[in-house]
Amino acid sequence: MNAITRSRVAPGDSRLAARLKRETEGEVLFGAGDRGRYATDASIYQVEPVGVLVPRTVEDVAAAMAICREEGVPVLPRGGGTSQCGQTVNRALVLDCTRHLRNVVSVDKAGMRATVQPGIALGALNDALKKDGLFFPVDPSTWARCTIGGMAANNSCGSKSIRYGLMADNVLSIDAILPSGDRFAFGELPDDLGDGVPKYAAELVNRLRALGASEASEIAARFPKVLRRVGGYNLEALTPEARANGRGNLARILVGSEGTLAFSAGIDLRLWPIKPRKALGICQFPTFRRAMEASKHLVTLNPEAVELVDRTMIDLGRSIAIYRDTIDRIVIGEPDSLLIVEFHGHEDAALERELDRLDEMMGDLGLPGQVVRCVDPGFQAAVAEVREAGLNIMMSMKGDGKPVSFIEDTAVQLDDLADYTERLNEVFERHGTKGTWYAHASVGCLHVRPVLNMKDGEDVRRMREIAEECFALVREYKGSHSGEHGDGIVRSEFHGEMFGPRIVRAFETVKDAFDPEGMMNPGRVVRPMRMDDRSLFRYPPGYAADPAVAPVLDWSAWPGPQGGLLGAVEMCNNNGTCRKFDAGVMCPSFRATRNERDLTRGRANTLRLALTGQLGPDALASDEVAEAMSLCVSCKACRRECPTGVDMAKMKIEAQHARAKRHGVSAKDRLIATLPRWAPMASRFPLLANAREWVPGARAVGERALGFSRDRALPRFSGQPFRDIAEDAPAPRGDVILFADTFNRYFEPENLHAARRVLRAAGFRAISARAAEGARPLCCGRTYLAAGMVDEARAEARRTMAALSGSDAAVVGLEPSCLLTLRDEFKSLLPGAAADRLADRAMLLSEFLMREKADLPLKPLASAAHIHGHCHQKSFGAFPDAVKSLRAVPGLEVKPITSSCCGMAGAFGYDARRVEVSRAMGELSLAPAVRAAPTEDLIVADGTSCRHQIHELTGREALHSVRVLDAALQPG
Repeated sequence: MNAITRSRVAPGDSRLAARLKRETEGEVLFGAGDRGRYATDASIYQVEPVGVLVPRTVEDVAAAMAICREEGVPVLPRGGGTSQCGQTVNRALVLDCTRHLRNVVSVDKAGMRATVQPGIALGALNDALKKDGLFFPVDPSTWARCTIGGMAANNSCGSKSIRYGLMADNVLSIDAILPSGDRFAFGELPDDLGDGVPKYAAELVNRLRALGASEASEIAARFPKVLRRVGGYNLEALTPEARANGRGNLARILVGSEGTLAFSAGIDLRLWPIKPRKALGICQFPTFRRAMEASKHLVTLNPEAVELVDRTMIDLGRSIAIYRDTIDRIVIGEPDSLLIVEFHGHEDAALERELDRLDEMMGDLGLPGQVVRCVDPGFQAAVAEVREAGLNIMMSMKGDGKPVSFIEDTAVQLDDLADYTERLNEVFERHGTKGTWYAHASVGCLHVRPVLNMKDGEDVRRMREIAEECFALVREYKGSHSGEHGDGIVRSEFHGEMFGPRIVRAFETVKDAFDPEGMMNPGRVVRPMRMDDRSLFRYPPGYAADPAVAPVLDWSAWPGPQGGLLGAVEMCNNNGTCRKFDAGVMCPSFRATRNERDLTRGRANTLRLALTGQLGPDALASDEVAEAMSLCVSCKACRRECPTGVDMAKMKIEAQHARAKRHGVSAKDRLIATLPRWAPMASRFPLLANAREWVPGARAVGERALGFSRDRALPRFSGQPFRDIAEDAPAPRGDVILFADTFNRYFEPENLHAARRVLRAAGFRAISARAAEGARPLCCGRTYLAAGMVDEARAEARRTMAALSGSDAAVVGLEPSCLLTLRDEFKSLLPGAAADRLADRAMLLSEFLMREKADLPLKPLASAAHIHGHCHQKSFGAFPDAVKSLRAVPGLEVKPITSSCCGMAGAFGYDARRVEVSRAMGELSLAPAVRAAPTEDLIVADGTSCRHQIHELTGREALHSVRVLDAALQPG
């Protein structure tokens, strides 16, 4: 019987923390904020851990497990924290393996196998395997951030399970650290273990095999005969029949065990050859049932996958800017449901024939001409992105009612799929809700989420009733109540009804054989708690917004308290898209530090805890929140790349403002914030203003006094700043307003002069955006926002809006962070029709040129241009226009740099405390790409900070794209 069911030490126990620091080399995280960040996964649950250890080595794990064994503390191994069922939250010591234990240990190309550490993300593994022409085929939608260790613990499946099977079919062996401290490799073992197997291991294996033999008939009778069965332990691997037919690999008993049996120190995987070509056929259906009925026919074409997209997902996807164009391309008219049929192979012609067969079958099903062919790799990547974001797209609903995961991945036979799903929809209707559907139609495993409010006790009651009725239906159809996402808290208690009491006792026997003290992730798989125990919920009884929080920005787009601020923060569902290894931009600080604190998800969790009083009074201004926000560079990538639209840059302004109100603003932050006020004076005396760069010792003094890193050169004031000179003569295509930002005006005025010339060449007159007579130049207020000085930023916004309100002309700018403030933050500072009208008129120069189809008289430039996109350009979808504008130059080969944030991010990279992280961000991809570019090639970056970072890291000079266009203008 298990002895450790609850920890004998309290969360944050200082003695345990001290011992872990003393006896391991790992990072020990026991603060309230860290515990809060690891208290949730992608499920509805929140359970505060005892603390967190980020081990550097496997030896750290072994040492920590030994300490926990002695102290009576449960242990919870954790990967990406993307679990849907509450597997990765517990009152335990969390072992976060994702920061350091993420290496490929070895690859056997000939044998098509690899050994990896548990913390490596699947996407990173497959990226490393490409050079060998191999890949690991189990592909959950979270492939870019889920870890191999987590996938093994969960027995993950993915879209291609119809072809490659489950995780259990592709794990060859697991090097396991047992709760006792012993270490043994579970894999293929002979019937006669012999002298080569340690006594403890032989006793354990023999006990397991004896259990398999005694329960073989019950296992055969009670285990569902569907591919997608991942509930409970894989007892079938212990039976004599399994050993006889080659399915007795003992790694299978650890796969799907959810960290309840042992820690996987190393995982040996079966690899498969890459099929380099693929084709998608996107089948359109007028009703959901027609799609379900078609599934059993489509799989006879032998596809790699058949994935469902339902009407809800189509509509929600269209509402998200990053997916809108893709959704519009994949539909014909207004279908109710789609099935995405995927074929892989080696030759395009063969794949085209497969699509022909698909077309023919759809005709036979009474739906001729209802297949969208997708053979272009770029289009395929876009479709894959939408499909993989299905869960998050569903969760983008605003308000407390959300699609809830608790019956999400039940699985039935394909012949029963249409009837089962129809009856389940009837269950939802009886309970006054509806379900959202997507995922794996090829194997009868559809992700369905009823829309419920987990803050409402009545909806929690409905959740349980729906679960009980759903699982009864599953048993009637002889399916599996857990087809992909495991057991966790949500489903473990239903094993009795699913498998019967005898199998449940067998599960308990397995648990006790491995873990007699009950140390490993207790309460999961066996001896569970109730799935509707609200004390375990993220939104437990008594959960409420702190009434003292009064937001200073407009959050009215989100319903709920605190003016909608809490609702906006709660849009983070913890699914961890921000952790993906190949992110476009998001989340640059996490990519540099790999610390959960420095992640959009980690910050959102910290804010949610602060806004609901779980971090103490006035927590929005607390050190915990300040620490979580300290490395946020306000790149706005999450605003676009997060499928649920978590806008951390805007949320950071609220935190910065609260902090400034309580603690004031530092001299350095105030100096930066007020730059637009004192820059006019500095530009009159540039030698003095730039003295830090040439006076001996000035940099060291500046670091001690203000915190500017002595290792960084600050931007230099120009002695000839841009002046708002009188307008040129009228131009044939009319006027535009040129918004001269502070940075280009005082540091790089040549960019603004170039913009005037380019606009004139395009047929437009550039009118300067002017303040009132005698007043200093206009400003977007961004420097004030960065310091949390919202009142001052609002004053700047009001002044700028007043100056620009007398015209309907486009407002064109060069600096993305400044110009796009007019399109974004102004609407939060001064919500209303005036801000909306200005936002519609404000655009970057390249956007304006593309919108107006400007035909510039350009001469050839015999060179190549490597262009880096500013984060805000990417967030607003403006980077493609910058690329297109350069491609108009004859002979110029334009090469977009695949990069995240440059890392300078305004004043961030000049801070002595952050300079190393800043450099690490730049070195992830941008700096290596610039260094690799031939010296004769142009380096282009439209962001002031980006140009400075490029020069600091590589010594190369980067140009604004307008300078390239200006250089290419024909004379005259």
